[in-house]
Amino acid sequence: MGNNIAVRRLDLGYFIRPAAEAGGREPRVEPALAYLVRHARGLLLFDTGIGHADPETEAHYRPRRRPLQEALAAAGVTLGDISLVVNCHLHFDHCGGNPLLAGTPVLVQDVELATARRGNYTVDALVDFPGAVYDELSGESETWPGVWVVPTPGHTPGHQSLVVRQEDGTVVLAGQAHDLASHFAAEQLARRAALDGAEQPLPGYRPWLDRLADFDPRRVLFAHDCSVWEPSVGGGDA
Repeated sequence: MGNNIAVRRLDLGYFIRPAAEAGGREPRVEPALAYLVRHARGLLLFDTGIGHADPETEAHYRPRRRPLQEALAAAGVTLGDISLVVNCHLHFDHCGGNPLLAGTPVLVQDVELATARRGNYTVDALVDFPGAVYDELSGESETWPGVWVVPTPGHTPGHQSLVVRQEDGTVVLAGQAHDLASHFAAEQLARRAALDGAEQPLPGYRPWLDRLADFDPRRVLFAHDCSVWEPSVGGGDA
């Protein structure tokens, strides 16, 4: 059933990460990307865009938003067509459109929701809004045939990614598991070197890369980078 699954990227605007957070001398403009997954079971939306925050946060990141309804309309979809929401995590730039989907189940790791509800984490109104419906997970889950939620902690303790089996190979929607595709590629090579038995010292890599490798991903897509990771031909990266 999963072979006919389609994935479409949605542009939901951008924000400007200050130089101190970007790791360089200049700020970095980063996209806010969501993904629409068409499946025989319905339409799944992975992330929902940038929410409105307090004035200090707004001034810090200077976001420019594209309305979720507009992005969905470009894909021939309305808010009412969405069957399921999966947020990679609950920071305001990933769950901003959730209140527009009141009544639609949201899949989230239980540790992520608990962390968000303790406060000083995100915009509270984007978490517990009227009509919010959460389906809490504790670890990996095959949500629909050919679609898995896989924990990828690091950016937050409850961060999760989505694995989608397609006809031409598996796609991983990695959210903010890594900020940039190049960061993901670097850790993939670190893992490869370790598996090849290269001598220490070696850079470390997140242990969940081993689980993602089990799916033999052909493409990995990100929330804040338009670049796409693909394995080297014959390189065994995945």
